Amino acid sequence: MTEQRAGREGGAGMRAAAALAIAAVLVALLFWLDPVALYPWVKAAHVIAVISWMAGMLYLPRLFVYHTEAETGSEKSETFKVMERRLLRAIINPAMIATWVLGLWLAWRGFGFAGGWLHAKIAAVLLLSGVHGYLSASVRRFAEDRNQKPTRHWRIVNEIPTVLMIVIVILVVVKPF
Repeated sequence: MTEQRAGREGGAGMRAAAALAIAAVLVALLFWLDPVALYPWVKAAHVIAVISWMAGMLYLPRLFVYHTEAETGSEKSETFKVMERRLLRAIINPAMIATWVLGLWLAWRGFGFAGGWLHAKIAAVLLLSGVHGYLSASVRRFAEDRNQKPTRHWRIVNEIPTVLMIVIVILVVVKPF
């Protein structure tokens, strides 16, 4: 059973890697043909990465809420461990990396890293990355059955990415300074 599951996970990883490789080749071809046309494509990819990252950042603490309510060692607890690990490795981590790489390129190419709103946005994204790190460490603690935080803690932590997302969107859209 475990070998079958590992095979399915490996196949999914290979498909994801192939899709990323194809996308990278297409973007490189687009850049070679028309570098000016690359900017909106990078921006679109950045928005997709941000949405993916935020979806995972909003869902993972909710899984922790449910996981704290499951009895340690139970089948339910073990299922949550798998869900948390897969969410972190397959969605949240790659989406964060893509968000940072594409976002920094856009900040450089589109704004020359200038603007108070952009500096505030980068600071907020740094905070969000810190939350990401905390959640990553928490996945490891849950996997080792070492979570010491109550359900209430995870309910509060679940709101932090939402608040940061609101701040970031306002900074990007309104550009207040």
